[in-house]
Amino acid sequence: MLPARLLDVDGRTFRVWSSQRGDAKATFVLVHGIGISHRLFSRLHGVLSARHTVHTLDLPGFGGLPKPDDSPDVAEMAAGIATVLGRIGAGPVVAVGNSMGSQWVVELGAQRPDLVSHVVTIGPVADARHRSPLAQATALGADMLREPPTANTRVLMEYARSGVRWYLQQLPHMLSYRIEDRVADLAQPLLVLRGGWDPIAGREWCRRLRDGARRGRMVEVPRHPHLAQHTSPRATAAALEWFLDEEGT
Repeated sequence: MLPARLLDVDGRTFRVWSSQRGDAKATFVLVHGIGISHRLFSRLHGVLSARHTVHTLDLPGFGGLPKPDDSPDVAEMAAGIATVLGRIGAGPVVAVGNSMGSQWVVELGAQRPDLVSHVVTIGPVADARHRSPLAQATALGADMLREPPTANTRVLMEYARSGVRWYLQQLPHMLSYRIEDRVADLAQPLLVLRGGWDPIAGREWCRRLRDGARRGRMVEVPRHPHLAQHTSPRATAAALEWFLDEEGT
């Protein structure tokens, strides 16, 4: 993996971790969820980089990066990611997001179909059953009972780094973004991936997203919760490979 690059986009700092391959089958961009960072994608990054070029992002305010003066909404954050991709010369990419990252990559794909060939959502939010802070916190608590201790420890450390204030500034954007409407605007194929034990992104909700897309597919990773890309990176990578084979690279 190359050393991290810091990129300023309109006063907001992004960090990019890259693994380049001259013989890459595809180029992936991995986008973390609310409160966390690239560290919850590091295992999947490692597996994918054996065959592909992979860029994993840290978004402004997360992973110890400076907090912006404002709180960009989903559309603004996606536009910032597009600028980052342009600066690093990446595209078209397979855009993969976990949790709130799923919103950012769906919005990116809708805004910039020239930059995104495929869209992948892992544990997409916000499930229509969890569109209040209390409901979301309850689902998160249920998930923490199912995640392994190593995952919970990492998540709590990441939450501490991003801080409660920044989390709460971004949370309203997450809860109000209607991803179920936006997937219909995607020209690209969409893969909805969830852990079979994920209480945050339920099965019926994920089916709804799949069915709302023009070209939607869905995969479950059995016996894994919300952070399937972290707890089962090889199965997740296999699902991504299958998706590319089925939909073309």
